[in-house]
Amino acid sequence: MDYNKQGFERIYKDNYRQMYRFAFSILEDAEEARDAVSQVFTQMWNSQPAIADASVTGYLLAATRNQCLNIMRQKRLRQQMELEVAMQKAQQENEEREELMEELQRVINDNLTEQDRRVLSLHYDEEMTYEETAKALGISSSAVNKHITRSLGKIRSILKIAR
Repeated sequence: MDYNKQGFERIYKDNYRQMYRFAFSILEDAEEARDAVSQVFTQMWNSQPAIADASVTGYLLAATRNQCLNIMRQKRLRQQMELEVAMQKAQQENEEREELMEELQRVINDNLTEQDRRVLSLHYDEEMTYEETAKALGISSSAVNKHITRSLGKIRSILKIAR
């Protein structure tokens, strides 16, 4: 095969559509199929392999298949890496959340009264209303409100969290 400009343009025009359809049938993505075919022609022009004129179409289709397989492999690797990064990020966020919860529990245990802790536990952990918490502890709803407001204020000031 002769690699002059006119000869190569003829090969391109004669084979592009068939190569594109073949690549699209493998990749099922128009842009990736165009990229695969372009890459095959670029590699062929750069390396100028010795191919018999009768074998050009077969060579191009085989090269297109190989290029499509490379694209699929790279896509799978990229997805795998993205998944690993996402899992690492989620794990890091969980660890940070656990550390924050441990710090919050330490602040509650070290800085709140037993009654404050009971009120917070019933209201937030047991998901009781102010009225239900008041009834369970034998205090008024306004007392529950005062305990919660005072407790949250202490926690915020200790953890330096802006309201």
